[in-house]
Formats: sequence, structure tokens, C-alpha cells
Amino acid sequence: MKRIAAALLCGVMVLASVVPAAAQVVIVSAAASLTDAFNVLKEDFEKEHPGARLVFNFGASGALYRQIEQGAPVDVFASADMRWMDEAVRIGRVEATESKVFARNLIVLAVPKNNPAGVSTLKDLESAGVRRIGVVTPDTSPAGNYARQSLKDLELWEVLEFKYIFAETVTQLLSYLRLGEVDAGFFFASDAVRGADSVAVVMEMPMREPALYPIAPLSDTKQPDLAQAFVRFILSEKGQAVLSGYGFRKAE
Repeated sequence: MKRIAAALLCGVMVLASVVPAAAQVVIVSAAASLTDAFNVLKEDFEKEHPGARLVFNFGASGALYRQIEQGAPVDVFASADMRWMDEAVRIGRVEATESKVFARNLIVLAVPKNNPAGVSTLKDLESAGVRRIGVVTPDTSPAGNYARQSLKDLELWEVLEFKYIFAETVTQLLSYLRLGEVDAGFFFASDAVRGADSVAVVMEMPMREPALYPIAPLSDTKQPDLAQAFVRFILSEKGQAVLSGYGFRKAE
């Protein structure tokens, strides 16, 4: 875990270093499930704030938190669940009053578009025809943690354990499904929208509560005004419309 966090921390520094020196760089560490939506919003935000340059660092929320814990120069943190934002508050990198929930998400069971294993129910996952089931690493990824909890509640987690192929992020798992490297997988509903060209949703998984996505500026950001502006932009009507288009539910 420490090696992964260190490697990602180096990635943050490299990303920031390639931006022109005159730009006001805003480093946003965001859950991998936000990749497509945030990249769409990037152009509009930069147009509204001339001279500002968003640098995104996407990854599993837990791994992003580890970077923050180790002092990564992050301006805004957007997590795929409250756990890691609460940890950032606990260590003093985020003020509790600054954390805002901006979206909700659900876990789905998805398969490659042509569904070669013929998965149509959860029961099918137990069949010999399903050899590999993709799950994002539960200890660092909210998508994996929610999937594990849902399967445990259904008394299926241990039953299917020998079939799991673990991915580091939902983006990696989406790639596994696209390439047919797994017969089925569990990730966020928004990821199914991202991969609609090559994956199909079998069902929504029962959850005790939906995944809540919080966002906040870091307490030691070097760009406090722009960091706050980006948070407001994500919460704005325009930001919410883009997120909705990528399968995220509105925060309530």
C-alpha cells in the first residue's frame, strides 16, 4: 500500500510540473469513477477562470487519501465515499465544514456486452461457466467496499471468493470487462455509463445506503479561491447536469 501511495504521489508531482509556470495550477485528487465527467467539466471551468489550469489525479479514494496523508500538494479532494473524506478531516487536511456531498452512486453487476458467460442473475455467478469476477480492491476503493458489503449481506462474498480478480480502480475493472478478461464485475452505475459501448448492466445491487461523494478544498491549498471556485462549480447547475449525464444521482 505504501508503495502504491508513493508512486501515485510521484505522479501528482509530475502532472503539476508539466503545466506552464504562469498558470494558476489547481490539483484535484478525485475518485476514478469521476474521470470522464470531470474531464468534460475541465474546459468550461478553465474558460470561466482565465489563467487557471486544472490538473487531475484520478485513483482509488483510499489511495488518494494516503497521498494526502503523506503531504501531497493537493488543492481539492473528491472522494467516492465519506470514509476517506472523514479521514482527511481527522488528520487536519480538510475542515469539516468545507466538505460537501455533490453526488450519489449505486453498485451494479455488469458483464461484457456480448455476455459470453450468459450471466442474467446473481445465482449465475456460482455456475462453472463464470470463472472470473472483477471486483475493485475493497480496502482502498469505495466501489469494492460497497460491493463486498452488498455481497456479504446476500451471503455470497465468501461463496464467490475463489473467482475474484481484483482491480486497483474502477477504470481498470472497466478495462477488464471491455477486454473480456472477466466474465462479470461489480462497480458503480456511473462506470457502466462510461463503458456503455462495451458493457451491459445485469442488475443494481441492494445497498444499505447509496454511495455519497463528498468534495472539499484542502485546508493548506495554495489556491484557496480557485479551489473554492471549483467546488462551487461542481455543485452548480452546470456541474450537476454533466454528472447526471454520466450516471451520477443528485445529492439529497
